[in-house]
Amino acid sequence: MKTNTPFSADLDEVINLFLPAGQADAEHHCENKGDFYENAVRIGEKRYVYAYPAGGENALEIKRAFKYGAKLAVYRAFSAYTGKRMPWGALTGIRPSKLAYRELETRGEFRTLFDEMDVSAPKRELIEKIVEEQRGIYDTDPANGDFFVFIPFCPSKCRYCSFITADITRSGQYVPAYIDALAEEIAAAKPLVKKLRSVYIGGGTPVALPPEELERVLAAVGDAGGAEYTVEAGRPDCITAEKIALLEKYGVTRVCVNPQTFCDDTLARLGRKHTAADVYEKYALVKDTFSVNMDLIAGLEGETPEIFARSVDAAIALRPDNITVHTLCLKSGAALKEETAYLSGEGVSAMVEYAHRALADAGYAPYYLYRQKYMAGNLENTGYTLPGKACVYNVDTMEELCDNVACGANAISKAVFGGGARIERYKNPKDIPTYLAKKDAIIAKKAELFSPKGKKNA
Repeated sequence: MKTNTPFSADLDEVINLFLPAGQADAEHHCENKGDFYENAVRIGEKRYVYAYPAGGENALEIKRAFKYGAKLAVYRAFSAYTGKRMPWGALTGIRPSKLAYRELETRGEFRTLFDEMDVSAPKRELIEKIVEEQRGIYDTDPANGDFFVFIPFCPSKCRYCSFITADITRSGQYVPAYIDALAEEIAAAKPLVKKLRSVYIGGGTPVALPPEELERVLAAVGDAGGAEYTVEAGRPDCITAEKIALLEKYGVTRVCVNPQTFCDDTLARLGRKHTAADVYEKYALVKDTFSVNMDLIAGLEGETPEIFARSVDAAIALRPDNITVHTLCLKSGAALKEETAYLSGEGVSAMVEYAHRALADAGYAPYYLYRQKYMAGNLENTGYTLPGKACVYNVDTMEELCDNVACGANAISKAVFGGGARIERYKNPKDIPTYLAKKDAIIAKKAELFSPKGKKNA
């Protein structure tokens, strides 16, 4: 979008809520009038003008007001032009709750900004519930750290998935060398965490590894010292009694069993090599030993709100500690991206709203939330928990509260400074051969990122 501000990319994100920005014949012009910014937006032959208060106590707050006014003007202009409103209004960031915390620290409340940005009442209330549920978990102690290990192997690629993962049936030759390198990286990275909050082994599908290789990973991670310790068991077709015994042996406290849907026809279309019956069988293997997280996806190909509601009801009946409701998000790399039209925004909204009501009625509370680009219905992913069962790792990572030391191909380490005021990242190479070739450089770069000197001088 043409604009006289430095926020062209931000304004394009707003336009993309309504139609592809590249197809919009639109311009934006902002003029500082002293006490307010005057934002003029032209769309085709129509012109819209909006004012937004100027000011702030420092340069950062002044810039934020400048940007928020521009985004809100473009949002309101396109909303008027198309006759559509978005549930999150002009907010396009992926972590609305993080924004709410910042507003709480600076203003003492966050509703004012959310109202200003035209966030709908249900979404404002959702954030309020999440902030409340995070009490007792939300912790900005600078010594805190989380430890993440990425396993880039799956039994097959789901058609909606854009993660950088390898089909283990085709790439199994890399597994021994990958685990060798990963174990070395883990050994070097563990001392970088001062006060361990949680361990998370994710993927991919960690339990897709053969038992002997899975045990090598678990042995490399070692004792979590009483911290929360999660492994994504994920795909029910990979969960076995032998692998569950290994997780218990090494002190894992939480696992993920992710049906995504309880509809067998949908599972077959997605390329997931299991049935709903397998979910029930494998859940029975873990429910008495571990806390359990379970994922569902709203908006899957071919599913109606009624089909999705049955999956929600089925998950609730099993009563895992956490249920996360994801909204379908098709990115580059997902087989469905070029083949499938999204379910209408209204249809996905009906799914998400049903899940929210049904989970609340069953005693679950929302405790974390994040958004992504290209989400159906411009909605969100929300994690729900039974009382006292929230996943610490999910809260820490979504709110970016503390260091995250991450190991493995495509893993992203984050060093958090000033309670989240600044975050520095280091991303490991995404493909396995490059990761193996650069292992020593990866270890050195991560040690530099989390070095006491670097943290002290930041």
